[in-house]
Order: sequence, then C-alpha cells, then structure tokens
Amino acid sequence: MSKWRPVTKVVLGLVLSTIFVGNMDNGIECTLSKFADDTKLCSAVDTMEGRVAIRRNLDRLERWTCVNCMKFNMAKCKVLHMGRHNPKHRYRLGGEWIKSSPEEKDLGVLKGEKLNMSWQCVLADKKGNSILGCIKRGVTSRSREVSLPLYSTLVRAHLEYCIQLWGPLHTKHMELLEQVQRRATKMIRGLEHLSYEDRLRELGLFSLEKRRPQGDLLAAFQYLKRAYRKAAEGLFIRECSDRTRGNGFKLKEGRFRLDIRKKFFPVKVVRHWNRLPREVVEAPSLEVFKTRLDGALGNVV
Repeated sequence: MSKWRPVTKVVLGLVLSTIFVGNMDNGIECTLSKFADDTKLCSAVDTMEGRVAIRRNLDRLERWTCVNCMKFNMAKCKVLHMGRHNPKHRYRLGGEWIKSSPEEKDLGVLKGEKLNMSWQCVLADKKGNSILGCIKRGVTSRSREVSLPLYSTLVRAHLEYCIQLWGPLHTKHMELLEQVQRRATKMIRGLEHLSYEDRLRELGLFSLEKRRPQGDLLAAFQYLKRAYRKAAEGLFIRECSDRTRGNGFKLKEGRFRLDIRKKFFPVKVVRHWNRLPREVVEAPSLEVFKTRLDGALGNVV
C-alpha cells in the first residue's frame, strides 16, 4: 500500500466515477438518472407536494456533495420545464438559483420543453452537412468504394443516432434529413446525372424514410426476442387472438386522443411489426432477422 498523500485535483476513470457516485441516490424520492458524470433529477410538479419534493431532493444532493468533497458545476445545471401549463417554479442548488433553459441536450439528443424534436432534426442536419463538407474538401477520390463507407460511417450515423426517440414528425424535417443523403449520393463519380431513386438503387441503399421503420423493427426485435425482453413488458402488449392469419406474434395497437402520441416508438412500430410475414418475426437471431427484413421491407412501408 502507498503512503497517504494530499490530493488537490482528481480525474477519475469511468468505472471509478460510477462507483464513487453509486450512493448519490440514497434517500432520493424523485427519479434520479446517472450516466458517467451527468446527473438528472426528474419529477412531476403538478401539485405543491411535487415542487416541495424536488426542493427536498436538491438539498439532499447538495449535502451529498459536501460530505464527499464534491461540487456541482452550476454553469451546467439547468431546469427544463416540460408539459402544458407548467408553473415553471424556480429552484436552488445550495445557495444559487438554477437557471431555466428552453432546450437541453441529453446523451446527444436535443430535447425542448414542449418535446418538439425539430431542434434535434436541425442539429442532425447541420452535423451531417458539416461532416459531408469536410469529406468533400479533404478526400479527393469520388469512387463509391471510398465515398460510400465514409458517408455510412461518419455522416449517416448522426442522421440516425437514437432515431427511435426523436424521429422527424413533419414532412419538412423528413426532407431536411433526406437532403443530406441526396447530396452525399450525388458526390459519387458516375452517378451525378441519375435521379435520387436511381442512385439509391445503384448503391444498394434505402432512403432514410424507409430506414427509419427498419431501425424501429430491429429495436423492437431486440426488445421482444433478445436482450431487452423484460423491458418490452412495459412497452408492448401481446395481442391475444385465435386468428391464424398473419405472423402469429401480433402486438396490440393502442388508442390515443392526441395524434402526436401515435408517432412515439412503442406505438408507431406496432403497425409495421404486425404486417411482417411469419418467417421474419420468427427469425432465430438478429442477423437472420435483418436479412429477412430487408426482403420484406418494401411491403411493410
């Protein structure tokens, strides 16, 4: 064992940091989410009890930092008020007021107070076009062997990152993202004068509009058949039916008053899943499911 030494600054690794903040949620009544060095405190404040609970929990977090010789970065601490008719109460952390913000980035996704994902669509479009511009300026080759892997790896990843959460709801945002792929495919030598559909056919690509249901179905397969099966119990409801037509693993479609609710992942994917052939949903592995899904995708969308 080494001798004790005074330490003034510490940079903890991810694992050590997770262990260190492991007891932060002791005694916390609200929902506390931790990811690396990010911490989020969430609760409903439609009653005065909810407001008092958040204040009480913030005081607990402040006491935790004092006991563990830590300090929150107040410049990064923000309050995001969500929902209609939100009273937008103000809160303190320690002796300082926490500033309000109309939108905040959470694990790379920009969310607004009205859960409007238009900002995230604009952000993804900006990132995609920026990287595409760097490729155009920095890479001289325009062959499909070079350009296609660069686009798929560096650009499309931003257009589809966590797409199940923020997928575009309006046509203008769908076209905004699709325009990035149009530009990328037009950069490839020999395809400049072809239409967008012909370029996709030549490259063996799907449009982003078709890839979104594909990504939803892959995620649903993960929830229903593989790693996240327990979580699926809260997302999907198996439909009990004696009908033999269809894929034999149908999910129940919910009914909602607001149209925007139909755009949420657990709802919109049900319609596509129920229309899949039996041999697709009964695939023994994710790899087989991907292969069979590609063949059936044209009839699903």
